[in-house]
Amino acid sequence: MIGRFAKRRKLRVSLKKMTDAALQPTPNDCDLPRIRAQFATFNEAVDYAARSQKGLNFHDMRGKLERVYPFSELRDDALVMTRRLIAAGIRPEDRVALVAETGPEFAALFCACVYAGAWPVPLPLPTTFGGKDSYIDQLSVQLSSCDPAILLYPEEIAEMAGAAAERQGCPGETWEEFATRDAPECDFPEVSSQDICYLQYSSGSTRFPQGVAVTHEALLHNLYGHSTSMNLQDNERCVSWLPWYHDMGLVGCFLSLIANQVSGDYLKPDAFARRPLAWLDMISANEGTTISYSPTFGYDICARRISSQSHVAERFDLSRWRLAGNGADMIRPDVMQSFVNAFADAGFKASSFTPSYGLAEAVLGVTVMPPGEGIRVELVEEERLSGTPRDLSRPARYRAIVNCGKPMPDMVVEIRGEDGHKRGDRQIGKVWCSGPSVMHSYFRNQDATEDCLVPDDAGKTWLDTGDMGYLADGYLFIVGRAKDMIIINGKNHWPQDIEWAVEQLPGFNHGDIAAFSVETDNGEEAPAVLVHCRVSDPVERVKLREQIADKVRSVTGMSCVVELVPPRTLPRTSSGKLSRAKAKKLYLAGEIVPLDLAA
Repeated sequence: MIGRFAKRRKLRVSLKKMTDAALQPTPNDCDLPRIRAQFATFNEAVDYAARSQKGLNFHDMRGKLERVYPFSELRDDALVMTRRLIAAGIRPEDRVALVAETGPEFAALFCACVYAGAWPVPLPLPTTFGGKDSYIDQLSVQLSSCDPAILLYPEEIAEMAGAAAERQGCPGETWEEFATRDAPECDFPEVSSQDICYLQYSSGSTRFPQGVAVTHEALLHNLYGHSTSMNLQDNERCVSWLPWYHDMGLVGCFLSLIANQVSGDYLKPDAFARRPLAWLDMISANEGTTISYSPTFGYDICARRISSQSHVAERFDLSRWRLAGNGADMIRPDVMQSFVNAFADAGFKASSFTPSYGLAEAVLGVTVMPPGEGIRVELVEEERLSGTPRDLSRPARYRAIVNCGKPMPDMVVEIRGEDGHKRGDRQIGKVWCSGPSVMHSYFRNQDATEDCLVPDDAGKTWLDTGDMGYLADGYLFIVGRAKDMIIINGKNHWPQDIEWAVEQLPGFNHGDIAAFSVETDNGEEAPAVLVHCRVSDPVERVKLREQIADKVRSVTGMSCVVELVPPRTLPRTSSGKLSRAKAKKLYLAGEIVPLDLAA
């Protein structure tokens, strides 16, 4: 098996050298000793990385290498951009909004802002969900929140980004326009570990997006914990398609590579959306690739794209993939198993899965599964999840809860009840954490900051994550988000359970269903389920709605409101996750219009 992989790999490498003779990717290793993010500031991390031959490598939609960007070149460009920013009047603590396109322009400008003592604010690119006006509205809201001195963006979205900047009275320029500005020599400001390094907007899956203020110390501590927990080794390489406006993509697959001196290969998020298997092609083709992360839906899409008749071993070599990270959403063990089933013949090992738990308010990571332990699952009774006594008249129902690993270095995790008291092993409650990685604050929102950052009597600050889970033998298991919970007649129901039940019906994919509670005409609460419908026949639509209602009734024991909506209607967060809160808001406002079953 290994010999076959090696032969295919040699063939791919020789073909790659023939087609990409002018471009050689940055190496996996070099003589510079690795320092695992142990710097006082991110500026120092960039300076040190620039002494190596490693760097970032950008690929086109089909995975062909089109731009090699060594860390040394990144630093040189960043220093020029720093002088431009300072000449343009940018001062320490000014916000600089950057539309986070995966490419050298954003990379250099992000680092330039940090050198200038300004706070870069990565903002999303347009997605396929919603239209032009929706993107302008989204960008305008975030610009209003962060109040930047300038917005910089790629040329291809100039019309939309410019409209958002104009709406907020904020100067806006394309990368190309900004690159023509003068860059006179000047002194750079002093930067300390306690200074804010950047603002990260949370995805907004359960509440209005907030600007998370992250210090240099918090960032570097998290990056150190990340590399230590996953036992970063010599000669390793990372491949990523994750967007740089989301914490997993920005911190885990961009900033971490600089601070830990790792070469990386990038596929743009929209390229992954169109050709997801190009991600696996890049992992196969790039020598030394051992690290790549994705939310559950990324693995799901790839497994669905490969038919059972495909000869995956002839196209892919995933045998070197040591850390197949998984996070940013509830981890689905059935999806992970489907991925293993689909790609085991290509050398993929189930033990490579590396579940984790984190959030932007803790920079990125809180817990990580030790490498090699893979996906570990516990079956938990529905009654334990809902907090109600067991109904002996009904068969016991279970949900598979995935182990999300152990706390990273210096991170303390506790499970607390509603009374704020610490709970014991396997007792479900709110997840709290404390450590140097916890955020400084929500930018200009003291009330929201005080809601989730709570000091204890010893002077330690604790973050209320808003997530529910339990600890077992030092490992964290995540159950769901407290604010997503549907409470009907005093009983708790998790929306994931309802959504997963509907997904078992034929024709539905992960992300096709959104469950939440609504108030009915008689004033009582009831579960509502919005479902993407791809059926055109009115009679079949009625049958489908009845099927869904029956399925939900079998899970919850209650009737529910079922609404069939057009495909691609349900809103997503910036990281691609389903946004139940926004779906509910749009539905109640009449902006999500159900299909007419009588048509």
